[in-house]
Amino acid sequence: MAPSTASEPPDIPNPGPHPSYIQIAKPYIFESKIQECLLVAGVTETRDDSIRLQAVTWIDSDAAAAALFTACKIEDTLKKSRDILCAAHNLKLNASEQLTPDDPIFENHAKVIIGVERLMLEASGFDFRNRYPQRLLLKIAKIYGRGKDTVPKTAYNMSLDLYRTFAPLKQTTPTMAIACVELAGRVLEQPIMELEAGEDYEKWKTTRQEIMETLLDLLDLYTHHRASTIVGQDHALEKFISIRIALNQEASAQHLARFTQSERQEALANGVTSNGVKEKKDTKGLTSPREVASPKDIRSPQPMGLTSVTGTPVQGKPGLKDGTVRFMLDPKRARDETHTVAEFFRMDEEEYEVEVEANHDRRRV
Repeated sequence: MAPSTASEPPDIPNPGPHPSYIQIAKPYIFESKIQECLLVAGVTETRDDSIRLQAVTWIDSDAAAAALFTACKIEDTLKKSRDILCAAHNLKLNASEQLTPDDPIFENHAKVIIGVERLMLEASGFDFRNRYPQRLLLKIAKIYGRGKDTVPKTAYNMSLDLYRTFAPLKQTTPTMAIACVELAGRVLEQPIMELEAGEDYEKWKTTRQEIMETLLDLLDLYTHHRASTIVGQDHALEKFISIRIALNQEASAQHLARFTQSERQEALANGVTSNGVKEKKDTKGLTSPREVASPKDIRSPQPMGLTSVTGTPVQGKPGLKDGTVRFMLDPKRARDETHTVAEFFRMDEEEYEVEVEANHDRRRV
């Protein structure tokens, strides 16, 4: 009896083109996520400070022109990159030395601006819902009776120094504004006790821990890079150190963590999962990136907000051949689309066991 053979499985048709990737804009991220990205990029803490401060200086040149170039498009007041570069160049010259936009000197810079514009759009996820603390800062100072003294001016300059830290990526507008006003009052020895007591934190939808994190971020900047700031050069280093000691004592007394964490991160840090069961600590995980000795000891995380429409995890940055990257602002819409599209790309497989009778007869020669 000849052995039976299973029929060949039918060819599975190609499901179609790649459904693309979705990147969801994230207006706020935690410090742990920032440290994960830096570790994956192989950036040490010292190098990170140097690169960040150099980037702030670089903003005054090509990045500022690129930001203005992008803002003109957003507000439907289109300007050519050459026009913006020419205007910035002529501001520094006399009328007799000014150039025209078609001058060859702007050729290379115009190309750089277009590249920087694309980088800014991708980094922001096309999310231009940013709010700045300066206007709210002045209102808060006026509410607490500091509208006509030197506190608002110092706080305003501190809000500009704040962009030399990661605080704008982590904190809301009221948190940054309150932190700048409080620190300005402490530096000028005009403390605002009502503000420090946190009586209106609920009104501004913030907490003492978030404000404490912002205050310590600013004090780290003024302690280690005072010469690169606006406010730091006007005050002695000892004053910032004494303020930092007082805030550290307050944080220890109130059991405030140095960096704000999500509820899930706090549970993982305590070794407890969502159902209350102790979880074995993963020394190669991403729970506490500051405890990792080397960038090689950490697994590469997915890009922030970048997921496949079919729900497939994305490792690394996809290329053009892997699918188009689309940007969305509404997370619910992205989840609904992922759920809908995944049904068309789902592969159903079935396993069959076939019994084959073996032929033990051997042909004799």
